Amino acid sequence: MNNMLSFEDWVRAQGQRTESALGNLLDAVNTNPARLHEAMRYAAQGGGKRIRPLLVYAAGELGDGINQNALDAAAVAIECIHAYSLVHDDLPCMDDDDLRRGRPTVHKAYDEATALLVGDALQTRAFEVLVNAQCDADMRLAMISALAGASGSRGMAGGQAIDLESVGKKLDLAGLKQMHAMKTGALLSCSVQMGGIAAKLNPAQMQHLQNYSEALGLAFQIVDDVLDATSDSQTLGKTAGKDAANDKPTYVTLMGLDCAQKAAKDLQETAIASLESFGPKAQALKGLALLVVNRGK
Repeated sequence: MNNMLSFEDWVRAQGQRTESALGNLLDAVNTNPARLHEAMRYAAQGGGKRIRPLLVYAAGELGDGINQNALDAAAVAIECIHAYSLVHDDLPCMDDDDLRRGRPTVHKAYDEATALLVGDALQTRAFEVLVNAQCDADMRLAMISALAGASGSRGMAGGQAIDLESVGKKLDLAGLKQMHAMKTGALLSCSVQMGGIAAKLNPAQMQHLQNYSEALGLAFQIVDDVLDATSDSQTLGKTAGKDAANDKPTYVTLMGLDCAQKAAKDLQETAIASLESFGPKAQALKGLALLVVNRGK
């Protein structure tokens, strides 16, 4: 992050960069079949905090002479996977929600079959974008491997399976942490990892990033649970109070509101401390740790 640029300006600039990259790397709405491609753009370009692309760009700033095309490809790929997961998560057979990012969910704006195909197509598009990234083959392969692992049965999809199996059950704190490390934390960690890959960081530096992203991922989910319990639907852009209504175990139900908020703050400090060796190059990553925990305040 340029020292002359405030963190808010940096977030705005990288957000615009993400929107531009999505616009360039997703198929045009008139590409056949037009309805599917229109719905893919509706899902992927429908706003949101863009935390995952921001993490890609922030981690990418830790190196020298970064391949900017590789960073754009990684940012788009991770956002396509995230968007696909939201589209499927909102389906009646999963979390059954009508609202996402303040708009009708894809199956409401279109239909359930289209929503299913949108998720499928965004997932495959993510890997197509990485395959075509303008960087060396080793870098492409490393990013593809990272994203596949984070989004599959041992990552996001597996975490979602555990989440569905846990409705109405008494999940303990360790089980809840494992579930969210897979469901939410895996993609957040992957975002940081792909930025580090593009920055050509060494193994020791990548371990510092792993420590950062693990703490950040857990803090992110704790804050999500706090907001679900304390905010309204208009503020969240999605249906509030669904966890309690569906009898889902959360950090708030297991720890209490005050303890959950303190845990998120402690994890924020752990994440920031993990970046000490990077010096001022890590300012954007530090800012994102603050942003994640202070959401809704």
